[in-house]
Amino acid sequence: MADRLLITHASIAGVGELDGGYGLLHDGAVLIDGDRIGWVGHTRDIDPALGGVRRVDADGCLLTPVLIDCHTHIVHGGNRAREFEMRLTGASYEDIARAGGGIVSTVTATRETDEATLLSEALKRTDSLIAEGVGVIEVKSGYGLDLDTELKMLRVARAIGRARPVRIITSFLGAHAVPRDMDADSYIDTVCIPALEAAHSEGLVDAVDGFCEGIAFDAAQIARVFDKARQLELPVKLHAEQLSNIGGARLAAEYGALSADHVEYADAKDAAAMAGAGTVAVLLPGAFYTLHETQTPPVESFREYGVPMAVATDWNPGSSPLGSLLLAMNMACTLFGLTPAEALAGTTRNAARALGLDDCGVVAPGMRADLALWDVGDPAELSCCFGVNALKARFFGGRT
Repeated sequence: MADRLLITHASIAGVGELDGGYGLLHDGAVLIDGDRIGWVGHTRDIDPALGGVRRVDADGCLLTPVLIDCHTHIVHGGNRAREFEMRLTGASYEDIARAGGGIVSTVTATRETDEATLLSEALKRTDSLIAEGVGVIEVKSGYGLDLDTELKMLRVARAIGRARPVRIITSFLGAHAVPRDMDADSYIDTVCIPALEAAHSEGLVDAVDGFCEGIAFDAAQIARVFDKARQLELPVKLHAEQLSNIGGARLAAEYGALSADHVEYADAKDAAAMAGAGTVAVLLPGAFYTLHETQTPPVESFREYGVPMAVATDWNPGSSPLGSLLLAMNMACTLFGLTPAEALAGTTRNAARALGLDDCGVVAPGMRADLALWDVGDPAELSCCFGVNALKARFFGGRT
């Protein structure tokens, strides 16, 4: 018989879609059967004949789905602390990239770092996220820009999920930057697409991503990568409209992308297209903050058109060295104007949708028993407070 666990006397934020808020159930209870949620209701409605279960008294604490970090680059070599110093003296993201820094510098370090070291460093980052109640992490490649290193990164990402109690979703991001010794079109045809095919054949890819920007790839070049993804029956997502608007968000919508990420320069037409395609807007306040950007995502347009908004860390060594999803929630509220309820939905229900997952992100029967228990009285505290980790317990597949 599967292990059964009963959590009682919890304030449950189910994060369902019906009320647009937290979906709060006061003095609630959750029955876990094995790795699934079997029942959710009031503590007073528990069957008095229920036996053979372990019990956890939440004592009024807040129970939510585990948090989901739906956009990270946590597998990489080296660091870019020097670029932080350069930005403080006035250098822009584009200045640093065109001078050989940025993504390309991390590519060099990642190519030179062996698989074991990459995994060891990635596990440290993973442990930091787990300690804040994260149970699902998306991990991108994109710091290889050659076949062998892209595959190495994806193998390391898969290994994280075997080494830690966390669910890893991989995204192939071969179209991340143009190597110094190639032009963009040649790179797409001779390196990126063959690497995608090889990664797919090894079962290393859950989705395909790209960076559609003036310093990376244009919409037509990304479309060639997305065409191959479609042939391989892989979903797509896109770094779009981060530094300018060159049609990335609408391209993502045309391909039915799971998400368009960053989207600071998206407009109302982009929002309408994304809504029609069911594409999630993934907001990444860490990069906005680090790069001293001033153009904020069109949150009001996303609300108007009903575009789901997710929030993620974008944890990477350069533009968003942010290792706290709780802080990302606070930043999404303070910098972008999200409500705390939107921030929580953005790191649970909508983050799951951005990854194409339908078995997590809400507290409901049949969902995975991936839950977080917080020592707070009001769910808004998760976004209001920063530098504070109120996690009391994390349940992954029903186990602590």
